[in-house]
Amino acid sequence: MDMHTVVVGTSGTTAEDVAAVARHGARVELSPAAVDALAASRLIVDALAAKPEPVYGVSTGFGALASRHISTELRAQLQRNIVRSHAAGMGPRVEREVVRALMFLRLKTVASGHTGVRPEVAQTMADVLNAGITPVVHEYGSLGCSGDLAPLSHCALTLMGEGDAEGPDGTVRPAGELLAAHGIAPVELREKEGLALLNGTDGMLGMLVMALADLRNLYTSADITAALSLEALLGTDKVLAPELHAIRPHPGQGVSADNMLRVLAGSGLTGHHQDDAPRVQDAYSVRCAPQVNGAGRDTLDYAAVVAGRELASSVDNPVVLPDGRVESNGNFHGAPVAYVLDFLAIVAADLGSICERRTDRLLDKNRSHGLPPFLAHDAGVDSGLMIAQYTQAALVSEMKRLAVPASADSIPSSAMQEDHVSMGWSAARKLRTAVDNLARIVAVELYAATRAVEIRAAEGLTPAPASQAAVAALRAAGAEGPGPDRFLAPDLAAADTFVREGRLVAAVEPVTGPLA
Repeated sequence: MDMHTVVVGTSGTTAEDVAAVARHGARVELSPAAVDALAASRLIVDALAAKPEPVYGVSTGFGALASRHISTELRAQLQRNIVRSHAAGMGPRVEREVVRALMFLRLKTVASGHTGVRPEVAQTMADVLNAGITPVVHEYGSLGCSGDLAPLSHCALTLMGEGDAEGPDGTVRPAGELLAAHGIAPVELREKEGLALLNGTDGMLGMLVMALADLRNLYTSADITAALSLEALLGTDKVLAPELHAIRPHPGQGVSADNMLRVLAGSGLTGHHQDDAPRVQDAYSVRCAPQVNGAGRDTLDYAAVVAGRELASSVDNPVVLPDGRVESNGNFHGAPVAYVLDFLAIVAADLGSICERRTDRLLDKNRSHGLPPFLAHDAGVDSGLMIAQYTQAALVSEMKRLAVPASADSIPSSAMQEDHVSMGWSAARKLRTAVDNLARIVAVELYAATRAVEIRAAEGLTPAPASQAAVAALRAAGAEGPGPDRFLAPDLAAADTFVREGRLVAAVEPVTGPLA
């Protein structure tokens, strides 16, 4: 467990804090200002609860049942019931880091003082996170409108000491037992609190934040693998000149071109032609890598702007305003987050596609400019990397299916009260799969490109110093170099881990300097 502590205040949180809590086990504390804001907003809710006039979420039912006024003696039962009934998820369990992000981001909104939740409920949320207790949340159940209702309900159920949760040792047990083992008293929900714990975009937002971090690593890694492939194909680095990219000033394009140029600095391979017919231009998958990678980078930057706005938001319905009003709204609708989740799946699919095209070019003796067929040791006896490309192609095909937007769909619910939904949770879930697949696709290109570079080096051509550093680090990580056929899956798995953990970027940066 990381001993770093994240302090939750009234004004939102950062992507770095989400990652610290979700992925690295950072502790969570409420700031004094947050405790004061919680207490102040609760006074407003208590005052409204005492009045005879119905107030949505405080003294009424929910959704299509909002027209019923709930008597004082039934309101605690109402709050318990909404959590129990909405904890209706099905399917496989969601990953621990996603659930921790979900809980932390709901705490972020609660701490804003706009939800009317008591300070002790917020403190229990922090205590559960700090104890390493992770509610069991299921894959299916959110339509991404009225928030991620079912996932958040399973988290709220744990706060009540009900349902199942995973302890810090990884064992799933009844939540009540886990709370007792860590000295945490279950909460008894009061007016509005059940609703406030469920009504947020926290699941889709948490997955967006983590996907952005993973994709930034993968985009830098893909710049490196593109440079290695260009080098192995004896391509020209003249297309990476900054003056060419300055006349089409998309920021990401310039960044990717600069990354590639720095990886290729000092190469003895670029610009050579071993063909009978010298090339005038390299193929699009080589020549246009900065344009494709860069457009994806610009998309990441836009998605990060949306994530930043959402991280600063208080998403609930109704909300408590500073002037004492409790007003209904539609801020729980996941459309802003859902759109960028889908946009990221599109650019990730296209990045995977261009990586695969370069890999195929490296393996095809008719287009590889002198490399052996499939980079095999003894082609015919050995198949080389033929089937590694098949695996990569299968992953790319899956990426294209995952790029079909979830947010273009909607399905009505709650007796047509909730008649247009975002499907943002579904967009986030498929993006997580796409990010995983993209890491594998980049890893296969890396494995092929490093083998090709080593074959060129054996022919007497000197790779760039950064390329040599990448090759040495990958070999040290367990992915072997050229030679007779062997069991290939372990090598590909080692390359995947190497890319996914950011070790490719770390291997070349001592030579290139920090890459963007």
